[in-house]
Amino acid sequence: MPADRILIVDDEEPIRDFVSAMLSSANFACSQAASGKEALALLDSGEEYELMLSDLMMPVMDGIALLEASKERFPDMPVVMVTAVTDVSIALNAIRNGAYDYLLKPFEREQLLATVRRALENRRLKLENRAYQTNLEALVTARTEQLRKAVKELEESYDITLEALGDALDLKDRETEGHSKRVTAFTIAIAKTMGLPSDQIRVIARGAFLHDIGKMAIPDAILNKPGKLDGPEFEIMREHPYRGYQIVKKIPFLAEAAEIVYAHQEKFDGTGYPRGLKAEEIPLGARIFSIADTLDAMTSNRPYRAALPDSAAREEISRWSGRQFDPDLVKVFLSMPENIWPALREDIGAQIHRVAYSAAAKG
Repeated sequence: MPADRILIVDDEEPIRDFVSAMLSSANFACSQAASGKEALALLDSGEEYELMLSDLMMPVMDGIALLEASKERFPDMPVVMVTAVTDVSIALNAIRNGAYDYLLKPFEREQLLATVRRALENRRLKLENRAYQTNLEALVTARTEQLRKAVKELEESYDITLEALGDALDLKDRETEGHSKRVTAFTIAIAKTMGLPSDQIRVIARGAFLHDIGKMAIPDAILNKPGKLDGPEFEIMREHPYRGYQIVKKIPFLAEAAEIVYAHQEKFDGTGYPRGLKAEEIPLGARIFSIADTLDAMTSNRPYRAALPDSAAREEISRWSGRQFDPDLVKVFLSMPENIWPALREDIGAQIHRVAYSAAAKG
């Protein structure tokens, strides 16, 4: 079986050689192009490629322009963008315009190979589905199963992208490192105690994990200001739920999660922002998240104070029942065993430590 052919596009030769070596060691056939124009010339020459890896920032023709030109001429060839953390918003735009996925620099060999294999498998599934259309009646059962797998793989791909976004936000806002993962775990625990169906819990979990993604659009000078924000700065900070909603709602399968992102600063009595929603006007996921968020905020270390015990958080949440929090959900929260929160916190901390240790060891 011939090796899958991959076109590597980057204006820096050492990077091209590095990526090519990693892929060649995994039995992929690699070609290189030093610019977007050189890549298009190779593609137009008749040479066929199963996948293109392109740098985002290149002179003359950048990765976005190359993506648009290649998708128009070679719609079956998936494109994976390679970018830096500071370019995440541009990379997301590339995904909306047809890129399959993106890789954040610097990346490890296994991360590169996993992304490449997912992209090639996605391409294979699309081509197979197209072939099946010629004999639809005979293959309807097989196609239904194949479609289910394709959707599952697509959701898994998005979830990997979402985790990368969360990691990028942690890099931007170091004070709350691990916050998104902890508050998601807390939210899932409450939702499971309520007996919500698994599909609904997945939606709520994604909304909880992405709740602060709008902070990517907040200037660093405001986000990381050591002192208290002044009036205009605070108003800019208050924009992050809407900014996050605008980012997430453009991804179709995250439409419901986007509503949680939009409403995560609302309060049960209507005194929250940005829309002043009250009671059941607030999505259920956002009402659950509100409790989980306060629990994590109070029990995490901050520059201005040490972490408080879980008992203090429970008392505070109970005190604000009916005002900041949905009283029915507060009852559910208070009914849960207190030892569940340290266990979840420790598990998330261990995950973060393993990732950090692995990165340091490889570095």
